Amino acid sequence: MKKLLYIVFAAAGLGALGWWAYDSQRASSGPAFEVGATARASARPPADPPPSPPAGGPGARGGPGAPVGVEVAQAETVALAETVSAVGTLRAAESVVLRPEIAGRIARIGFEGGARVRRGDLLVALDAAIPLAETEQTRAELELARANYQRTDDLARKQFVSERARDEAAANLQVLEARLKLAQARLSKTEIRAPFGGVLGLRNISVGDFVRDGADLVVLEDVSSMQVDLRLPERFFGQLRRGQPIQIEFDAWPGRQFKALLEAVDAQVDANGRSVIARGRLANADGALRAGMFAKASLTLSEKPGAIMIPEEAVMPTGSELYVYRIEDGKAIRTKILTGQRRGGRVEVVEGLQPDARVVTAGQLKIQRDGQPVRILGAREGPAPAGG
Repeated sequence: MKKLLYIVFAAAGLGALGWWAYDSQRASSGPAFEVGATARASARPPADPPPSPPAGGPGARGGPGAPVGVEVAQAETVALAETVSAVGTLRAAESVVLRPEIAGRIARIGFEGGARVRRGDLLVALDAAIPLAETEQTRAELELARANYQRTDDLARKQFVSERARDEAAANLQVLEARLKLAQARLSKTEIRAPFGGVLGLRNISVGDFVRDGADLVVLEDVSSMQVDLRLPERFFGQLRRGQPIQIEFDAWPGRQFKALLEAVDAQVDANGRSVIARGRLANADGALRAGMFAKASLTLSEKPGAIMIPEEAVMPTGSELYVYRIEDGKAIRTKILTGQRRGGRVEVVEGLQPDARVVTAGQLKIQRDGQPVRILGAREGPAPAGG
């Protein structure tokens, strides 16, 4: 049995060896076959060359001097304003917290919370019984001192009393006059009046309350005009000027714009945030605004009545410089430009273009050299940019 297996294995090995030898010979003969095929192919007569396209036809458009199809747009001259956006807080033009200068019990309240008052209106009256009595007492003493001085002066003229007695009577009169003024000043402190016209805050006091000197009674704000404080980056400090217009919007009045004017700029720049506070003033005749409201403002730094605007896709950056292809006499002229502001898909050209220039907006990559002839496929007009 083992001998039979040996014979089978030997026969299988010989068969495999023979197949390997055949495959090697076939592989070695492949290049000769291919060389022969190549030689036979080269012996065939050459085919006719393809006809060349006519001059100026579609096949000639890719040449370096042939016109290429591009899209162009006309530069526009518009009124453009340079603006900066900021957020701020609204505050009243005049604001004060009314406080008593003396301690006392509240005897009368002459206002209601949120009411409008005029300058000089009585708001709070403290119990004035003691100051009033002191004033009356001093006034009586003053009358007596005045009569005493009059008699002493008459006697001194007749030389019945000395000059010293008259001087003492005059000094006593002056002392009582000053004491009366002091008593009247104390009496006036019992009445708290509005220092200016405006709107009062909420009333948190009642008649009979005892208040100490310096205690908060009520807030009074003049809301006929308001102030808005805007925090701006310090790089705009040199461009801020008094009287610059400000457009303001408030969440409380959606869709409504308020106009303000720049009134003042803070003398210092915040070293922590590198920002400066600019204050604007706006009218509030209808009383729609209140202090503390959140404001979204747009400050106009400068206005350009004749700014040149072109589509952004016409601008091609090359390193740190910007270029456009300007159309002149049917040719694309490579032109270096300087840009400014961007508005609604358009960019301002500060230098490099005339107001009536036409620039390439699509097809710049097909232009192979400066001054290459072009075919205008269609002028595209975009929306007018926003002026502010």
